[in-house]
Amino acid sequence: MKSCDLNSFKLQQCDIQGRLFELSLKNGADSDDFIEKFMLSDTAKHLDMTYDRLQWAGEEYIFSNLSVDENIELENTGKRFSKEAMYWIGYIYRYWHYCTDESSREIYGQINGAEMNKAYPGFHTLDARMAIENLIELAAQQARVKYNSK
Repeated sequence: MKSCDLNSFKLQQCDIQGRLFELSLKNGADSDDFIEKFMLSDTAKHLDMTYDRLQWAGEEYIFSNLSVDENIELENTGKRFSKEAMYWIGYIYRYWHYCTDESSREIYGQINGAEMNKAYPGFHTLDARMAIENLIELAAQQARVKYNSK
């Protein structure tokens, strides 16, 4: 993994994405459904770019961009992660992008929202870079198990 010394702008982006994930709870979205649809969305792709106007928006605008501009409908069956877990998942996914230059789609392909939620209790107290290294190793282990079970 490349150096992860994030400047204040990038740290702010991590915070905004964490708050965006929290906001999904306030708007009644199922956590796993929101995470998947966001991480695979054009909105996330724009946030992954070196520069995009959307990076200067707050979480409310970004959330409305998903529903209005992309016409993404979110499920509301009450399957929600904790507020703290949602913030951490959003924050770490964005931090991961900055550390590896992988797209949100690529990162989500390695470890989905449900797996991030399972990892939260053991990983949320770690430094972000260490948490990401552990998540990458966890994803690699899961891929090996999946491959060996074929």
